[in-house]
Amino acid sequence: DVIQDISRASWLGSVPMNFGDLSAGTIKADEWQSLITVYIPITLISIWGIGNVRPNAKIALDHTMDLVLSVYLACAQMTSIKRASAYHSCIACYIGGLKQIHPTFSLQLNHQMTFHIHDYLLLFGPVHLWWTFPFEQLIGILQHLPTNHKTG
Repeated sequence: DVIQDISRASWLGSVPMNFGDLSAGTIKADEWQSLITVYIPITLISIWGIGNVRPNAKIALDHTMDLVLSVYLACAQMTSIKRASAYHSCIACYIGGLKQIHPTFSLQLNHQMTFHIHDYLLLFGPVHLWWTFPFEQLIGILQHLPTNHKTG
């Protein structure tokens, strides 16, 4: 209900109203960013926030917020050494907490790769300058062009 009920700024990317349903399809990178930085925190704070009686709710909420802050810092329009260091601290807390929250979970290569984003922020600047969203968008446009599968 959060996706349907929230009033959002016009610059904030939308997500499918039926997110989570099979009919919603696969969401794009910018939709994931909106989900993790806006919609999921609002939802989880309302479910697991103050007054929650579940003993692990605060731990799970704090752990998720480490990921939220990591994504926010990585995707900011500007970066600095301080922001890159803050990103590194937040992602380290998130990755480090995975085993505490999910004891049987096995870390994957992409978890290790998240630490390199710190280096990329320092080397290449803000993520929006070097991420693949523009290419993802172009591929989406090309996929919807009518074609008869013949060149020319």
